[in-house]
Formats: sequence, C-alpha cells, structure tokens
Amino acid sequence: MSAPDPTTAHNSAYDPSSEVVDICRDLIRIDTSNYGDDDGPGERKAAEHVAALLDEVGISSNLYESEPGRTSLIARWGDGPGEPLLLHGHLDVVPAAAEDWQFDPFAAEVHDGYVWGRGAVDMKDFDAMALSVVRARARAGALPPRPVVLCFTADEEAGGHKGAEYLIDNHADEIADCTEAVGEVGGFTTTVRGKRIYLIEAAEKGMAWMKLTARGSAGHGSMINHDNAVTELAGAVARIGSHKWPVRLTPAMEVLLASVADIAGTEATPENAEALVSEFESSARMLGAVIRNTANPTMLNAGYKVNVIPTEASAHVDGRFLPGFEDEFFATLAELCGEHVTWEFVSKQQPWDSPYDGRIVDAMTQSILAEDPDGIVAPYLMSGGTDAKHFRKLGMTSYGFAPLRLPQELDFGALFHGVDERVPVDALEFGARVFDRFLDLA
Repeated sequence: MSAPDPTTAHNSAYDPSSEVVDICRDLIRIDTSNYGDDDGPGERKAAEHVAALLDEVGISSNLYESEPGRTSLIARWGDGPGEPLLLHGHLDVVPAAAEDWQFDPFAAEVHDGYVWGRGAVDMKDFDAMALSVVRARARAGALPPRPVVLCFTADEEAGGHKGAEYLIDNHADEIADCTEAVGEVGGFTTTVRGKRIYLIEAAEKGMAWMKLTARGSAGHGSMINHDNAVTELAGAVARIGSHKWPVRLTPAMEVLLASVADIAGTEATPENAEALVSEFESSARMLGAVIRNTANPTMLNAGYKVNVIPTEASAHVDGRFLPGFEDEFFATLAELCGEHVTWEFVSKQQPWDSPYDGRIVDAMTQSILAEDPDGIVAPYLMSGGTDAKHFRKLGMTSYGFAPLRLPQELDFGALFHGVDERVPVDALEFGARVFDRFLDLA
C-alpha cells in the first residue's frame, strides 16, 4: 500500500482513530498505581491486555518482568528498510485518592467531551493512540516505511528502574538497533495571543531526587542545644525552598521563546524570558520551570517525642537541572545546605537534549500541520522525567510527541498527577490521525 499524502485529509481503507477512545478507557480501568515501593498492583494485567490487542492483529510481543508483576512489553512491527523507530509508553500511573475526584479515577467515564481518569494524560492517552494506529494499519496491511519497535514499560513513575532501566540492563538486544525514540509529553497545544503552538519535547531536565540528612547531639528539649539536627535541617530546607535560581536558556527554549517573541512583536532575551513565558497563560507554570534549575523540598522526617531533641533529621528534595548546568546546580545546592547537612541520591538521572532538525522533526511538524494548518510547531524543554533518559543510554535520539489539540482554557500541565485528570475525546482522535501520518513520514 502506498503512503497517504500527508498534506491532505485521509481517504484510506482504515480509520486510525476508530478505537482510540475505547482503548484509552480500557487501559485506565486497569489500575496500575505505582506507589514507589512494593505496594500497588503492578503492570502485569495492563501488559497482558496490550499483548492481546497486538496479538489480535498479528503482532507478537514479549513480556519481561524485573520483579513479579512489574511487567514491560516489547513488540516489533514491520519489515521495511532502515533502522527501527522506538515508540515507548509507560503503563503505570501515580496513585489517586477517589474521594478527591468528581468521578472515580479508575472508571474512565466520559463526561462533557472528556475521558476522565488516572492516566488519561499521563500516559494511557498516548498508549491508546499508538495502539489504535498500529491496530488499524495492521488490519489494512498498511505497514510503516521503516520498522517500528513498540515498548510499553513498568515503573516510569518511580524513575523507570524496574521498567526501562531493567530492559536496558538485561534485554538491550531487543531495542539496541533503534536509532530514534518517540514517547510522551510533546505535541500538545498551548495558546499565545490566540495562536496555537504545538510543543515538541526536544530536551529534558536532569533529575536529582535527594535525601538530606542533618546529625547533631541528642538531648532534653528543655535545655540549650547548639547542635540541633532539626534546626540545621530546617535552615537548609528553608534556604533551598526560597532560593531564586537564575534564568538559563537552553537551545530548545531559545527557539520556543523566539517563536513567542515573533507573535508578541519583540525579541527573545534572557532578560525578558519570564515575560515571554507568561504569555503562555495556563502553561506558564510548567514552562517557567524550564528556564532555570529548580529544587523543591517535598518530605520531612525528624524526632519521636516533643521533649527529646533527636540525633538525626532528614528531608527529601526533588531537584531538576538543565542540560549544561549540572555543575552550577550542585555547587549552589552545597552552598544552600551548609556544612552540617549532607545528601545522598534516591535517584539521579542525566538531562538530555536532541537536535531540532532532520527527518523525524520534519515528520512531526508536517503531520501536525496537515491536521491544523494554522498551528505553530516549536520545541521545548520538559521539566519532568520520562523513560527517554534510559533509552538514550543506547544512543537513541529522543523526542516527546503525543499530539493533542487542546481547548485554550484547559490547564493541561495541572492535569499531570493532578485531581480530575482528563483528556478531550476529540483530542485523542486528533492525536491518532496525526500519529498515523507521522508513521508514514518518519
């Protein structure tokens, strides 16, 4: 079958979006909550469901477990020339407290044009897009021009150590021939002065999850104690939490802010970067975090009785550092901690950035503009972490591309790990159509 014309609407024997909503809802209904420890149901049931969906259209897959129930899947599809493209998505989700939600977070109900549920945007929406497109094309015999490796992982929400990292360490031969990887958190819209901008993830901050520890002398709470671990730790946590990190522009953000500056009729500079970020309105909080390093205290632990000064106090900090600014980040952190507070890493992963040019970038751009000719496509740097950090260890060039055309009023960034997570039905269908074209061009 010849490739469809990417500049026109589809007139083909298959509809790539025909079952994307149903697949997304079915995946959400499979609770794969990841608590970051040994609790939780694991991903086995979801992986088996994905394997069955692929098997129905003649695509075989292999399941790999790092621990009982912590299951990832790899499948190969197509036999065209060239090096394979890796499409990766994770199956786990962060926990959800049902009492805080308008609708049961694992019921996948449809209300007001949205699919509601934990994982609707992070990231069972992309899993569903990929599966819907692959299944429709496989039924129609519309193989992609280059081979595709499908990888659905466990444990991404806890750093990927039991999922993508396990695959890299133990089954690298299954994916090592892939030269490019496409995963989550890119291709969605934000709006600036009425213009839709599709953000392609071309870079990612490094991750430093750290445990800070202060040690001192135990004693009675009624007495003077100048070697108080709680005091030392509290001071360090306060300094870290209130520190204002300087603006640092990376290549991806320079391109994005230049696009915004064109719309605003100005030029992009480090001095006006924050003003340009504010143009993104609902996305400004997310994008404001990628023009600087960040470090947020998240957990505290000290003591066991009100009148006992403990010997030890600890805190956890979620640190994220920009590509090229790791040394500055850790030097500043050491200064903020002071000499009496030490740290160890709970998880440390390197930042990455990919060149924003070449065939795959052109494919993402053209596939979006074929569906939305008025859109603007630009790269951005993502503040969180994805499995791309692990797959890049094998030399893959990585991008985030899960295309969604979103309502202007929707605060998309707040839905990640948030209450009432939801994705528009028409955005899912849009994403499947875009992703179908992308496979013909990539």
